[in-house]
Amino acid sequence: MQHDRPRLSYAALDRLPSSIARPARRSPAPVGIVHFGPGAFHRAHQASYVDTLLATDPTWGIAAVSLRSKGTVADLAAQEGLYTLAVRDAESGHRVIGAHSAFLGPDDAAQIRTLLAAPTTRLVTTTVTEKGYCLAADGSLDFNHPDIAHDLAGAEVPRSVIGWIVAGLEARHAAGTDAFVVMPCDNLANNGAKLHAALIAYAGALDPYFAEWIAGEVRVPGTMVDSITPASDAALYDDVAEALGVEDRAAVQREAFTQWVIEDLGDPAGAALASAGATLTDNVAGYEQAKLRVLNGSHSTLAYAGLLRGATSVADAMRDAPLAAFVDAMIRDEILPTLPHVAGFDHDAYREQILARFRNPTIVHRLDQIAGDGSQKIPYRLGDTLAWHRARGEMPRRVVVALGCWVAFLMQRSRGGIAIVDPAGAALATAAAEGDAAAVLARLVAGKLGFDPAMAADSEAMAALAAAADAAFAGTWEALLG
Repeated sequence: MQHDRPRLSYAALDRLPSSIARPARRSPAPVGIVHFGPGAFHRAHQASYVDTLLATDPTWGIAAVSLRSKGTVADLAAQEGLYTLAVRDAESGHRVIGAHSAFLGPDDAAQIRTLLAAPTTRLVTTTVTEKGYCLAADGSLDFNHPDIAHDLAGAEVPRSVIGWIVAGLEARHAAGTDAFVVMPCDNLANNGAKLHAALIAYAGALDPYFAEWIAGEVRVPGTMVDSITPASDAALYDDVAEALGVEDRAAVQREAFTQWVIEDLGDPAGAALASAGATLTDNVAGYEQAKLRVLNGSHSTLAYAGLLRGATSVADAMRDAPLAAFVDAMIRDEILPTLPHVAGFDHDAYREQILARFRNPTIVHRLDQIAGDGSQKIPYRLGDTLAWHRARGEMPRRVVVALGCWVAFLMQRSRGGIAIVDPAGAALATAAAEGDAAAVLARLVAGKLGFDPAMAADSEAMAALAAAADAAFAGTWEALLG
């Protein structure tokens, strides 16, 4: 890192190389959005859309709010909100993002309250991870969560994002100000409906009349977001410093592909973001299902089959021609037919995009990371596709092989003394420790480990899965991938 270089700032923009894209403005835009959780994904994803929007409508600047630590907002403040987005793909490049205008940390409660109450704030967005919404296992608000209990006890400064959003809405309700739109941007199924219900439940514990106002006046569109965003590291900072000639301690990186799907509730915020490239739809669930089955399902397939065949990364696995062809055929012939029609969504074009993303040579996406937590992922990524076909009397051979590879992966790890990274890791290791694949599969099904117990009654599927797992474990790939 070249610490003798000046920091990125608005004053430095005109001195950057001509190849670097940058904002046309020379000062921060007025705040129109309050965002909770300004981590790398937000800065690489949503903020890039907002930066595009600001070129035509400079009223949507973002106030970055970090409720837990000061690090990111301090780095943004030191650079007047500017940072570099490095695109890592077949065609790479650098772009300076200037979407952020205010930088608030745990000690800035008064300023957060002011911005949430301001009529100029029209949108509140969140990337706080699934855990940050303080939901119970059934998706409802967990009133026993320590942060929720703390906030409802009358604490002056909320700890939870739920508490903060409700506090902002409460101030607007009291002042007769229109509610802002609330937009969750974490990949949680039905995120809009779940967050809306959580806000209503929280407010109901304070004032039932206020809760009714939230239910009727606050729009919370569901969303789906997607873009691979590797963590920032010293290599990125050095690359950015070399490319721009300035130091940037808030730089982020991602692949070229980016997707932001927003439920169309008729609000101006959604329309504004759509003008910057987001997708408005009345069927976010259709996009979620496509991502889960096409992207995530094939990711898991590459992970388990790829690791068994000696690959270490997604791009590495895609250079394995038989495996790449197998995954392509699985998506085309066995996964896409399970997806409902969604207006404006070309499933086959999506398949091609996914495969191109997997081949990206500049992003190292490790297979062992994707392979983790399989017992939680497999039922939705591949199990639902198998169930769809079995309900129609069909046997999707490639999906069966993909699931068999997971079973073989468990057998290999367990018998090789390698820890299985999974909340049910110990139980999975025990189930896979001995016997042939049929015995292992029977134990997995009986233990509700990645498979529905009802699978036990489907003897044809059980036999096919066991045969595929035995072949994968033995390394007899020609018939499996052919």
